Amino acid sequence: MNNLSYPLQLKFHIATLSNDFTAKDANGNVIAYTRQKKWRLKEHVEIYENSNRKNVLFEIKASNWLDFNTSYAISEKNGRDLGKVSRKGIHSLWRARYHVIDADKNDNYIITEENPFIKFIDETLGEIPILGFFTGYFFNPSYIAKDKNGKVILRLKKNPSFFGRKFSLNKVNEISPEDESLLVMSFMMMILLERNRG
Repeated sequence: MNNLSYPLQLKFHIATLSNDFTAKDANGNVIAYTRQKKWRLKEHVEIYENSNRKNVLFEIKASNWLDFNTSYAISEKNGRDLGKVSRKGIHSLWRARYHVIDADKNDNYIITEENPFIKFIDETLGEIPILGFFTGYFFNPSYIAKDKNGKVILRLKKNPSFFGRKFSLNKVNEISPEDESLLVMSFMMMILLERNRG
């Protein structure tokens, strides 16, 4: 995933049984279709070229069964290891926190929620009949990826929409092509997990 044209638009499909979404670039071109396989004890997510699901670009596989501290290995279709994204258990209860580790085991990036209070309000009001139907238009959490120096590299924001199905990913600062692919895949996995959590 090189030379991406930002912002990327991620739109979940609500008419399918899978937890899946299509990613488009700033020009409206489909760059990926992401599908989380259901009914698996170990997470397995495939990133396809498009919704035809003929050409797998990346695979993301969980290291453990249903573990709160699971790491997710990210690899290209040829099997080349890019690295992994790891959710940090107890730290993620209030504020989502994921570590992005490259193939050389360098812990270079951290993805966190910018303001966890927004998600708390969204989840709380979302349980109220009728009112909960509209929370997706008013309470929209965002997530940022920072490097070791605290510099923001990418920002993912939930866009106003019914069912919380639209997100946009923006590049804030430059990054190497390989790290960019790893970070974009990490955000895709993270948003699948976070959306499942609510």
